[in-house]
Amino acid sequence: MRNTLTSTHCPYCALQCGMNLTPAADGRSVEVSERADFPVNRGALCGKGRTSPAVLSSAVRLTSPLVRSAAGTLEPASWEEALDRIAEGIGGARAEHGADAVGVFGGGGLTNEKAYSLGKFARVVLGTSQIDYNGRFCMSSAAAAGGRAFGLDRGLPFPLEDIPRTGCVILVGSNPAETMPPALRYFTELKENGGTLIVVDPRRTRTAEQADLHLAPRPGTDLALALGLLHLVVAEGRTDEEYIRERTTGWEDTRAAAMAHWPEYVERITGVSVPQLRKAVRLFCEPENAMVLTARGPEQQAKGTDTVSAWINLALATGRPGRPLSGYGCLTGQGNGQGGREHGQKADQLPGYRKLTDPAARAHVAQVWGVGPDSLPGPGRSAYELLDALGRDIRALLLMGSNPVVSAPRAAHVEERIRSLDFLAVCDVVLSETAELADVVLPVTQWAEETGTTTNLEGRVLLRRRAIPPPPGVRSDLEVLHGLAARLGGEGSPEKRFPTDPEEVFEELRRASEGGPADYSGITYRRLVEENGVFWPCPDQRETAEETVHPGTPRLFLDRFATEDGRARFVPVSHRAVAEEPDEEYPVLLTTGRVVAQYQSGAQTRRVEELNSAAPGPFVELHPRLAQRIGAAEGEPVAVVSRRGRAVAPARITTSIRADTVFMPFHWAGEGRANTLTNPALDPTSRMPEFKACAVRLEAVRP
Repeated sequence: MRNTLTSTHCPYCALQCGMNLTPAADGRSVEVSERADFPVNRGALCGKGRTSPAVLSSAVRLTSPLVRSAAGTLEPASWEEALDRIAEGIGGARAEHGADAVGVFGGGGLTNEKAYSLGKFARVVLGTSQIDYNGRFCMSSAAAAGGRAFGLDRGLPFPLEDIPRTGCVILVGSNPAETMPPALRYFTELKENGGTLIVVDPRRTRTAEQADLHLAPRPGTDLALALGLLHLVVAEGRTDEEYIRERTTGWEDTRAAAMAHWPEYVERITGVSVPQLRKAVRLFCEPENAMVLTARGPEQQAKGTDTVSAWINLALATGRPGRPLSGYGCLTGQGNGQGGREHGQKADQLPGYRKLTDPAARAHVAQVWGVGPDSLPGPGRSAYELLDALGRDIRALLLMGSNPVVSAPRAAHVEERIRSLDFLAVCDVVLSETAELADVVLPVTQWAEETGTTTNLEGRVLLRRRAIPPPPGVRSDLEVLHGLAARLGGEGSPEKRFPTDPEEVFEELRRASEGGPADYSGITYRRLVEENGVFWPCPDQRETAEETVHPGTPRLFLDRFATEDGRARFVPVSHRAVAEEPDEEYPVLLTTGRVVAQYQSGAQTRRVEELNSAAPGPFVELHPRLAQRIGAAEGEPVAVVSRRGRAVAPARITTSIRADTVFMPFHWAGEGRANTLTNPALDPTSRMPEFKACAVRLEAVRP
């Protein structure tokens, strides 16, 4: 192979950092080098990005289909045998129990082409409504809140480059120093430019250490905190009345709801003192420009949509959204968390971020797909509800790019439901904990072995490019869907509707998204290369009189919001408790999150020696007073027990966490699996589980 350099993007988080890849001498791996021309990371990479080629090794990844034998073990098989077995298992469930007895579960790391094809496959070939994806666990609450406030959900409605140029940022429930390290420079530059950073987090994280003001509320009280800040904004006369009058609706009811949350009341709920509340309001309101950014902390709650709405209300009341260098945004987590929910693998959506219940949307997409609108099933179950129905209403499952045995809430129950399936097929790069339970496992290509688009947290559509061929025996997810369509699609040649060339799929995606909220119709692979990505919406204007190419939309809402009347919507909300408050039996709150050296369920990063050396296993972070109370010692095992199960991990004793709270990272399986404990209580709007707060008790484990 020629020693050619390929410009592409990291396989991990939603920054989608630019990197250059050069094939190694053996042609089976790549070497990573800096790519300074990409504006998001400007050459910087975290440890996960630098070590990403390690998972390309045949020593750690799957290189042959596996089929469960009569003896119950997974054994190597040919592709034809494996695909036939999947068709038999899925087809049998469908024939005996109906189309909705087959489920499909996708992932926020799939490229846009894969996510689009998976949604199309579920609805056109399988005819099932039962499709959702793990992005439901990522930022669905922010998506719901953004949609109802602005009429459109895009993680950041402005580029990251705007952050250092604003006056103040309130960063709620985010720790970019560990979750997306190259992004931390934006907040560092903000401070260097004279701006201020306010971090809201129950832990004093590496990000919080850099803040001008750290607010440490009790987990699950972010909604009350935002309402308390808005109360003070009103009481101190800091609202932007002209902006509210000209660009919003619904202010009177929202103001009334906020005024019921006076500062002393909010202090009792959150533990954040009144002087800190007043200081936060002053720092946020005094600059001409300011931003509110949320992440999983406020979103992964059973009231996450209302919580995000409260923070949006604060931004609207002070006149921030839709103005240069100001506004509200969400820091998306997964690599294609934005694009993954735009093109049809979410239970209630069609490509282009269209609603599945909209007759016009159904007609448009059905025409592109060559089927009748009435043939498309309606909305199905959300992610956790789909997993909970496995083995009962759903008898067979096709799973791509997810590891719910580790990542889902109430994980022991989810594992039990997966084991109860009549049939499970998994497409993955590695033999994850979920894949180990499958009847058929298909080895699929990785980021460096395939071409496809992703959409980063800014709404910037990017092109990942193939640098090396996959090992023999490995196929792409597009080839998998093509092969299954041929076996399950009935008469004619359904496989022709499922091309294996990603650019051909993207051309169809462009047509399917045309005119939708997430309009990609003016984007081409050529433009993505030449322009270093294109921001959606980007309609195709080539047939207009001007014959111009739409430049894309880096900054949304500058002239109007995406609502019918162009105005943003205030949504009145009120504080309510977490779904499971502490009591005598379970007196402590557990919150979960990530560490810098691991990613999501750890299925890939736990196979990288350098990353495992930095973060070899789970731990329980607790305050010294709590440790003393239960007799725990640094490094010694501690049991964390909830109503759903028990996890054991070494104690990490620190004053950086509240004394009424413990923290566990969620990257590991086994006895240290944090999601054994978490509560699947769902937000009524977004159907997001309450990962961030549940009642537990702690026990020191004696030898």
